[in-house]
Amino acid sequence: MEPGATEEGSQGRAEREPQPSPLLGRAAFMRNWGWEVVIHLNQRSCLQRRTQFGHSPSGHELVRQQWESRQAQELTLGEALDFLLECHRAAPFLFHNDATFGEIARQMVEAFLVEFPPGRRREAAFLAAHYVGGRLDRESMALSLDALTEVADLKPGDRVRTFRGSAHGVVLELWPDGRVVWQPDGTTAELIASAESLLRELG
Repeated sequence: MEPGATEEGSQGRAEREPQPSPLLGRAAFMRNWGWEVVIHLNQRSCLQRRTQFGHSPSGHELVRQQWESRQAQELTLGEALDFLLECHRAAPFLFHNDATFGEIARQMVEAFLVEFPPGRRREAAFLAAHYVGGRLDRESMALSLDALTEVADLKPGDRVRTFRGSAHGVVLELWPDGRVVWQPDGTTAELIASAESLLRELG
């Protein structure tokens, strides 16, 4: 222990040590995603939305070649999501490129974070799909994924928010069964939630 440091302070620093970003996790994310599966997803999107299915003459062949060249590669999750965004922007299909590659991102993240609580896993997959679909910037996605995969070690007095930031508040009490009593800002209500359903706010 450092001179002058208290045991409690040392434990607090250890508990709040940052976790590795999930975007740095490595795997062959695209190994099971043949190009024919991508085509099928786009066909399904077109059928659901009653739009014409077809290949873009300017982008399809190039994206297919890039896709097949990366299928066996080991990538970080961040690199895989960035590549899916590039594929969306290159528009290999006439319609619904955002939905097609966003769905792949969603399923990739769901599989990669399979050991996480279901609520956090679904929200992480939602964020990844929105990033690949062009509706969320990379920094916001990265910060949100880091928060979702942080170990839930809440304490009374911690500032917290719901997954999508619709409510912010403060932790009042921790129950022995792991549930949290917290109070949303601007109210006198005391709500009960699982620790996994709240995100600790930094700063």
